[in-house]
Amino acid sequence: MSLVIVGADHPNKDKSNRRFEILVCKPGEEMHLVPEPKNPVDPQAVAVFSARGVQIGYVRGEQAQLIRSYLSRGRVAAAIFQDRHQAGAVIRLGLDGELPILPELPPESPHDDDSGFYPDYIPPYD
Repeated sequence: MSLVIVGADHPNKDKSNRRFEILVCKPGEEMHLVPEPKNPVDPQAVAVFSARGVQIGYVRGEQAQLIRSYLSRGRVAAAIFQDRHQAGAVIRLGLDGELPILPELPPESPHDDDSGFYPDYIPPYD
């Protein structure tokens, strides 16, 4: 099961940058899903963290309740980074004891870059 992870443009509490962390992630790298029952916006929220412990975003709201129930029942065997996405990232879940497997990707043109990542503007020093 692949999931789009959203909220990459929001800053983390520790000031780490979610978009930068997504750029550092490699396909197949371990991801961690953490329910946030005390989240003030959505008590069903599920945060997603990289293997380095940096939050990259959240499971989409419409999928969060399902993923939380999978987590509470032990159905999620593992989660891995799949790819970057304009909303943030895509992760892949392995369910019911099966490890996640990355899907085959179509060959890319070396001139295509539609990653959706645009670094913040850094003004020159005066």
